[in-house]
Amino acid sequence: MPNDQSTTGMPTIRHCGDTALNVDFGDRINLVITRRVMALDAALADLALPGVIEMTPTYRALTVHVDPLTVDHARLQEEILALCSQPLTDATTGSLWRVPVIYGGAFGTDLALVAANAGLSQEDVITKHVAPLYTVAMVGFLPGFSYLSGLDPKLATPRRVEPRLRIPASSVSIGGGQTAISSVEGPSGWHVIGRTPVRPFHPDREPAFLFAPGDRIRFEPVAAAEWESLDLRATQGNIVARTNGQ
Repeated sequence: MPNDQSTTGMPTIRHCGDTALNVDFGDRINLVITRRVMALDAALADLALPGVIEMTPTYRALTVHVDPLTVDHARLQEEILALCSQPLTDATTGSLWRVPVIYGGAFGTDLALVAANAGLSQEDVITKHVAPLYTVAMVGFLPGFSYLSGLDPKLATPRRVEPRLRIPASSVSIGGGQTAISSVEGPSGWHVIGRTPVRPFHPDREPAFLFAPGDRIRFEPVAAAEWESLDLRATQGNIVARTNGQ
């Protein structure tokens, strides 16, 4: 879909075999596009069409997983296009999370590199990183790994030439024009600027997955001295992020 139509035009629908449809709204990361994806996700969920199993939202597309023995593909495609032809209600009204982060030092080994790339001090990078109200655009790659929209373009940093085999769980990192909160320990080519005691994924907690697309996140710097107590609480299954009125 051409860039000049990606925020307002009709999506492109592609069949993924007989078990899914991919509804593509554009070809770039753009918050308006992401909001259209989330709005369609919510609208389809409300319809509860027979044969629709689940939806997977990303920055720019929604994959609709279906039961091929039950779904009426023609009707589903018609319903999707009908929904997209109308103004979709903004679905970015999820929880507002306040997420504590320890920046720099042993918790953010790449903070100095990001600062040098941006021509800023490390303190200025932290100030710019905590300033936006981020939107969880999608969750994927690893269980609970949360991609966030809203990074200050000044902080955009090319990914590492050689990815690391693993970075710590719950790292806060920057890769290109994106920032994210990792979940479990795993490989990454992104630059780690901090770490949060918050667990986006904890299999023994309810809910196991903390953040969802449409949630909003505000980062709050905390001192390294607070890590031990916060991390212990999180390990025990406590949610150490504050949400909405908390």
